[in-house]
Amino acid sequence: MKEKKEVKKVVLAYSGGLDTSVIVPWLKENYGCEVVCFTADLGQSDELEGLEEKAIASGASQIIIKDLREEFAEEYLFPLVRAGAVYERKYLLGTSAARPLIAKYLVEVAHEVGADAIAHGATGKGNDQVRFELGVMALDPRLKIIAPWREWEIRSREDALEYAAAHNIPVKASKKSIYSRDQNLWHISHEGGPLEDPWWEPDESVFVLSQSPQQAPDEPEYVEIEFESGTPIAVNGKKMSPASLIEHLNKLGGKHGIGRVDMVENRLVGMKSRGIYETPGGTILMAAHRELESLVLDHATMQFKDMVALKYAELVYNGMWFSPLREALDAFVNATQGPVTGTVRLKLYKGNIIVAGRKSPFSLYREDFATFGQDDVYDQSDAEGFIHLFGLPLKVRALNNLPVAGLNLPKPDYSRFKRD
Repeated sequence: MKEKKEVKKVVLAYSGGLDTSVIVPWLKENYGCEVVCFTADLGQSDELEGLEEKAIASGASQIIIKDLREEFAEEYLFPLVRAGAVYERKYLLGTSAARPLIAKYLVEVAHEVGADAIAHGATGKGNDQVRFELGVMALDPRLKIIAPWREWEIRSREDALEYAAAHNIPVKASKKSIYSRDQNLWHISHEGGPLEDPWWEPDESVFVLSQSPQQAPDEPEYVEIEFESGTPIAVNGKKMSPASLIEHLNKLGGKHGIGRVDMVENRLVGMKSRGIYETPGGTILMAAHRELESLVLDHATMQFKDMVALKYAELVYNGMWFSPLREALDAFVNATQGPVTGTVRLKLYKGNIIVAGRKSPFSLYREDFATFGQDDVYDQSDAEGFIHLFGLPLKVRALNNLPVAGLNLPKPDYSRFKRD
């Protein structure tokens, strides 16, 4: 067994749940250190109730709670929108983007209280341990890091409850949800329980932020989102702060069954996991932003930006928020966003987002160029020479009698599947 680090004071990323409640006395018992709890308010709703009493009752010397909702929205979520970052085609990175912000304040609080270590409750199987620890390494590598799940003998909820009872730690006696959930301003995720079977269809008891498309209103609802240099600033003509705007769209999207995702993803630690995500407001914002970009970005920039979006999402998912590459990609993204100014109108209907209109003072769309009617700006005969040049490689291949992929391939034998 590895020799334990010498620690005098530790700052614990604290949620108030069973695991972090047990971690407080465990740290004191195993490291003989003072424990300061830190909680980031990222919009996790009623999970913040009674945290101070819980933390002190568990043995913490103090708890520091910071309202980071606006910073989270403006400095972490809106960059995802501008970048168009989506992990493995579906995941809008709600948990991934929250961890570097929490890590930033774990370090800041450690400096404030004179701590020499930080601790977190992420398990040894998940991505969050990487995200927390890379964030701390990037901001202050002198701080020691303690991850109890990689050290202690606790292996189940029952073990944790026994430990809490033995140490007189007050924990709620209510029945634990069969799902592991993480909620913040951007989304809620659901894992575990029956979801571990990828063939199992989730029932409505899984969902929290959205009602089913079947139960959504029978009438569509229109919403207009205004952007300024790639950043959403108003909904239906009303200017809002970043966090307020997301909260508003969450309610609107949830009402219409928008933003549900069921996916099997590749975790950084090497295994696949199945999760359900609800991101109503984020899904609306991503769709609106894409539509505005289609109006104002030229072909080459949009194409390259799509490639950047994939790398950006991978970096955020892998905990590399505070990396030189992510900063460099942000510089590119921001350089493209000046003309992404305008308004997009969407129609929300039973889980669908239907584009109803888009406009921008920087639009590259010219009706006089695109029209199928008579025009004076486009000589259609010019297209003939372009096609000759563009298709020259295909012509050369044919003249040289080289094989064409997809032709003369063996066909499947469907006779084996004749009906009885």
